[in-house]
Amino acid sequence: MLKISVAIDTRRRRLIVEGKLVAPWTTELMTACEAARTDLHDGELVVDLRGVTAISPEGESVLLQLMNEKVQFQCGVYMKEVLRQLARKNQRRPQDAGNEAPDGDSDG
Repeated sequence: MLKISVAIDTRRRRLIVEGKLVAPWTTELMTACEAARTDLHDGELVVDLRGVTAISPEGESVLLQLMNEKVQFQCGVYMKEVLRQLARKNQRRPQDAGNEAPDGDSDG
């Protein structure tokens, strides 16, 4: 289960995410982010991940996409490390373009 709440102030919109960031709810997060941006103008979008209890590879993919879109995050120690690893993986991606080693990723 995933719960997404919206907090609005004058300079930013914050999406508060609680629960498991797994499919099919990853799509819900992307939809909520797109809706939050529609009338945001010059404000910033912040995704609060402090309430996330689990994340799947699909969830990581969504977070990576949001990182590339320059979304800001609020998070605890665990999610901060997840985001750091995603950023590192993203920096290596252009060099490896399609040449990922099968032993580099584990599905389970």
